[in-house]
Amino acid sequence: MRKRIYWLLPDQGSAVKTMNELLLARIGEPHIHFVAREGADMSGLHAANVLQTSDLVEAAQTGLLLGAGLGAALGVVGAYVLAGTAPPALIVIALAGIGAVLGTWSSSMIGSSTPSRRLTRFDKAIDAGQYLLMVDVPRSRVTEIEQLLERTHPEARFEGLEPNVPAFP
Repeated sequence: MRKRIYWLLPDQGSAVKTMNELLLARIGEPHIHFVAREGADMSGLHAANVLQTSDLVEAAQTGLLLGAGLGAALGVVGAYVLAGTAPPALIVIALAGIGAVLGTWSSSMIGSSTPSRRLTRFDKAIDAGQYLLMVDVPRSRVTEIEQLLERTHPEARFEGLEPNVPAFP
């Protein structure tokens, strides 16, 4: 299990140095994510992708549950209407499955264009030109990585940690 640590860095040079130090500390590049304002220089940095910067995963999960529930409800109605033509359980299961697929698809389309609620607290700093670092570290190394960044980057600001890193983003 990993925890996500948030740091704000003042500029691109500081962000590149931090990235290199994390790589030397054996934190893999796929676990290091940077967010900066639109058009900022991200050379030498591992930019966060849509899974980290949007509500895609949360929206897809919500769509799955709502779609399956509505599909199952329609399946119950359909089973009464189509009584005797097909097994009722088959109708309910089929419509629940179709609802789950459609709900997941439509909600994920909306979620991919919605900024992550986890990152809204950093909007002002990012707009001001700072770089947000999100680093996913094993629970056993959280203190070690925090101390490394505090020691080597006094210009950076620790912004907290997320207790559980989502499985996908």
